[in-house]
Amino acid sequence: MTIRRRAAVTAAGVAVALAVTAAPARAHCDTMNGPVVKAAARALEQRDVTPVLRWVRPEAEAEVREAFTQTLSVRALGPQAQALADRYFFETLVRIHRAGEGEPYTGLKPADAPVDPAVAAADAALDRGSVDALAAMVAEHATRGVRARFDRAAALKVKADTSVEAGREFVEAYVQFTHYVEAVHQAVAGAGAAHGASAPHAQGK
Repeated sequence: MTIRRRAAVTAAGVAVALAVTAAPARAHCDTMNGPVVKAAARALEQRDVTPVLRWVRPEAEAEVREAFTQTLSVRALGPQAQALADRYFFETLVRIHRAGEGEPYTGLKPADAPVDPAVAAADAALDRGSVDALAAMVAEHATRGVRARFDRAAALKVKADTSVEAGREFVEAYVQFTHYVEAVHQAVAGAGAAHGASAPHAQGK
């Protein structure tokens, strides 16, 4: 793995947090207690498909409406049929939602599946109606990451001229430091938006 690649990977966690909608690997839109399934359960309970339509692109709305109608019909056959029908609708909605994000559907995850801390913090901020704690967390992580790489590069710069080996060690630390800062800055500036960031249906994520 190249130095630039290592720096980018290290910075990815901060970049995800800064982008807020980040984290395809650990997002919770495919978990049983995630916002998509919660919206689906509410829609079935109310017999109104409207709450779930925001989670899919316009071109997929017809498929969701058809699945919703089929689910309501099967639910009326009894408790076991209802459980199977609900599961079918949850899976269909999450699959379509993921496709709209450009991400693969890998099945529904249990309610206790790990969730990226940045995503959990973003949800908590929306629930509280305040972004202060989330902004402080992101700033703390970014500051700690930048400072740690700066300290290492600055310490190695002092002895960079003592030998070729020392010089190379400094250069590696320098590249990691500058590329980390670059990755964080691009995330803040919006140049490295995560998947689904521009999707019009990604509300409340």
